[in-house]
Amino acid sequence: MTAIKRSKKSEMLIESDSFPFAFLSDLAEIESWRKEIYRPVYHTRKWWATRLGSVFRGILLACCTPIGTDFEKEFYRRHDFGRQIVFDPFLGSGTTVGEAHKLGFVAVGRDINPVAVEAARVALGSLERTSVIKAFRRLEEDVGGRIRDLYKAKDIEGDVLYYFWVKNVSCPKCTAKVDLFSSYIFARHAYAARNPVVQVICPACGGLFPSTYNATEDTCPQCGHSFDPQQGPAHNAEAHCGNCHSAFPIAKTIRATGRPPEHRLYAKLLLRPSGEKVYLPATDEDRAAYMAASRQLEREELPLPDLEIADGYNTRQVLNYGYRSWRDFFNDRQLLALGLLHRTICAIEDPDVQAALRGVFSSALEFNNMFASYKGEGTGAVRHMFSHHILKPERMPIEANVWGTESSSGAFSTLFKSRLMRCIDYRERPFEVSLSHSRGDTSSSKVFGCSDPFRGDVKIGWPTTPEGDGRQIFLSCGSSHKTGLLAGSVDYVVTDPPFFDNVHYSELADFFYAWQRLCPSPFDGTLRTTRQSDEVQDTDARCFAGKLQAVFSECHRVLTDAGLLVFTYHHSRHDGWVSVCEACLGAGFRFVNAHPVKAEMSVAAPKSQAKEPIDIDIVLVCRKTHTDNRTRQAEDSAWLRATEKAREKALTYLQKPRKFSKNDAKILLLSQLLVEFCPGRTANEMSGVLADLATRIEATCSSLLFGPQKSSAGRRQAPARSASEELPLFK
Repeated sequence: MTAIKRSKKSEMLIESDSFPFAFLSDLAEIESWRKEIYRPVYHTRKWWATRLGSVFRGILLACCTPIGTDFEKEFYRRHDFGRQIVFDPFLGSGTTVGEAHKLGFVAVGRDINPVAVEAARVALGSLERTSVIKAFRRLEEDVGGRIRDLYKAKDIEGDVLYYFWVKNVSCPKCTAKVDLFSSYIFARHAYAARNPVVQVICPACGGLFPSTYNATEDTCPQCGHSFDPQQGPAHNAEAHCGNCHSAFPIAKTIRATGRPPEHRLYAKLLLRPSGEKVYLPATDEDRAAYMAASRQLEREELPLPDLEIADGYNTRQVLNYGYRSWRDFFNDRQLLALGLLHRTICAIEDPDVQAALRGVFSSALEFNNMFASYKGEGTGAVRHMFSHHILKPERMPIEANVWGTESSSGAFSTLFKSRLMRCIDYRERPFEVSLSHSRGDTSSSKVFGCSDPFRGDVKIGWPTTPEGDGRQIFLSCGSSHKTGLLAGSVDYVVTDPPFFDNVHYSELADFFYAWQRLCPSPFDGTLRTTRQSDEVQDTDARCFAGKLQAVFSECHRVLTDAGLLVFTYHHSRHDGWVSVCEACLGAGFRFVNAHPVKAEMSVAAPKSQAKEPIDIDIVLVCRKTHTDNRTRQAEDSAWLRATEKAREKALTYLQKPRKFSKNDAKILLLSQLLVEFCPGRTANEMSGVLADLATRIEATCSSLLFGPQKSSAGRRQAPARSASEELPLFK
């Protein structure tokens, strides 16, 4: 590929204070509730921190939109930016590449993790509806029936939707088996206050009976035993033995055995032919059926994961529970069902169809393992293993029907429809989110005709020539600190880099890679694990900054002088911002603007559990240092300008009631400080400035932007304000 020389452009909308972050936040708020509905193309498989498509469409469009343009009108127009090239060095789920493709750019994506690149390749590549459906029907007739038979009840007519298991350990004092129930309520409705009936297991006889979600005393109707259903033997890190009445540490006791804890089957949810669902205790026939599946697994000699679990930040907890291989995450019946299904899919001759169905299989993995749990009726019944973004050993796991029924959650057959077919629908008729949305009515919030259908042509590697039409997609797998792209060949780098001390993607992605490598994708090569030393992920802030700087230095090399580096970022810790500042300035960039925008899923578990949850991302806009004509400001002037800008943007963002925490205020202020202080200062000088300002920043953000008002979620929510109102923060 020959380098493209671009002339310096005038300031674009993304660089100005006119960037419509409030409008994009309105769209993002809608999309964030149902990302899998509004951007299904990026949610065919699990990936972490998947960003909002509306936001990235807006970012890309604003990179090419002059100041003064009617942006909202442009947002819903079709565009074709010809041969301009957008590069994302942290591809992830493919949001930047997909949105760039819709806008007519040449889209280039790269990621060091083969699980991410393969997922993006399949979702953005060739997906032909008729061929995929025919292959699914053949699977259904072949292996689907065999898997369904594994979940046929043997003592009563019907399909088992879910088997309920509980971990148990031997008491270190008397060796009695102790079930690790945190509560004897094992099934409840997702909206318990409106649907108060729950299912309880009697600790004395194992019988099941209904109760109410807030009951603190129950009597088993079968054996007469009275107990508190809210209190099980396991509480936090300890368990209590009912035999000798001693307490013992759970993890330490399990670790001493050198193997994962055992599981006991105690209940099932049956779907009768009439459609009625009924909770029943596990029977001897159920246990015999499981043992039969174990024997069949030994006879089949299926290719199963043999990848060992390496020590790491996100894997240490499961290693302490005795898990040594990713295979240990599944029970024998799950391994049999998944192994039969995977072997049959890998035998499909059409590589595109095979890859598509392997993607559905990968989705099914996160719901069909012994780390999944039961959410209950009223919503998707299976809580997948990554609901908390960590590997948390589940004490009361659920075993779902792997193939599934019409009433199943997390099954291969239901995920085929809800993920793959929804993705194909979106690719054929892309749409954008509209502000006409009313909660619960997704059809009213879709605007069609804003983009051409996806082409479905993904090339592996780099563009070989700048000529030809746009809307091409190029993907590669490897470290982005050395890409092979020619200098000055990229117009925009738009990305979302990892956070240095957050989710360690490769440690978790190995769960999927353990199966993916059994039938390798074009990106797997000889890797035994997705963990690599060049991954931009580190618990040490300095090491993280160095790795990120290496990638940004490569971005600097491949960008035109007129090009922009734009990325989204947030971090509650001060050193997270020092790291990103050092990486950018050290790579030869300067921050020219920063904008707040709605981030992440509104219902994300880590967010709801945080004391001061961050609800915004910061869009950081950077130019090459030598193209930034601003001059160095005195510290007092820079501080005053930064605080005023932060205040103005907060007012604009809060024109509508939005959640906004102390940490939101902090990162908004920090981002403006980067913009105002960086001209004329080196990376080392900026690190010193941020260190000197740390106390002042915390003090400024300690008084909230508004008086505390509790939202329905129990978090502060800002009232709508006019721009003329006085706010205590930043004054």
